[in-house]
Amino acid sequence: MSSSSPLYTVRIFPTAQIDVPAPEVFWMERFAHWTTLRFLTAVIQGGGKTVVLNTGFPEDIAPLAKAWGDFLGPRAVLERPDEWRPARALPAAGIDPAGVDLVLISPIQLYATGNLRLFPKARFGFSRRGWIEDLIAHDYRHHVPRQGCISDEDFFWLLGPARDRLLLLDDLHEPLPGIRCRWVGGHHRSSFAVEVDTARGTVILSDAAFHLENLEKDIPIGIAESIIECHHAYARFREADVFVPLYDPKNWERFPDGRVA
Repeated sequence: MSSSSPLYTVRIFPTAQIDVPAPEVFWMERFAHWTTLRFLTAVIQGGGKTVVLNTGFPEDIAPLAKAWGDFLGPRAVLERPDEWRPARALPAAGIDPAGVDLVLISPIQLYATGNLRLFPKARFGFSRRGWIEDLIAHDYRHHVPRQGCISDEDFFWLLGPARDRLLLLDDLHEPLPGIRCRWVGGHHRSSFAVEVDTARGTVILSDAAFHLENLEKDIPIGIAESIIECHHAYARFREADVFVPLYDPKNWERFPDGRVA
């Protein structure tokens, strides 16, 4: 943490949740058990800047809900109360989407890229490695098609009319003083950790651990493109003063009002 960097606040907002087979969260463990994923948007503010991590699901979640239900079974019901929609939740919390300076996306998946155009003035930060390997030039067969990462409309919008707002992040990139994006992989090629300087110390948020228990028990996630990268990432995450996994419903037990720092 640099003494010249601003200290930021971090708040989290739920965007949707779904029950999934536990081995999706815990590598090769807890067969026949289920657990919950609760997705989130994080808002980071300080130094006169507002940053959003992940924008939530598309307006129409029915196709994604059907695809996940067909794959996982009838218990996997995607739920999104209206008050969880970022277009409602952020203004209700006093956060004007038009005042957001930077949107970070990790990983590049529809549940994170669904509301890019809600932020009319923001730049959009994606892992350069993930942008290339997930969207442009696959070097192996992916289990998620490109349309499951970002809609065609938003993809070509970012390559065309909004190209001056597209920010491709290096493997270690500081888009603003006191905020570092560190590529970690593990989950997807586009997965990185966001390290934030706060009054509580360094807060790290990442999708490479779904639940805090992944970190505490050193259990890689089940939906992993590299369990080795997960172990390396967890060693880094343990250096944080506060770690926030991006899909853990217990985040709201640790931070009942969503205020992390």
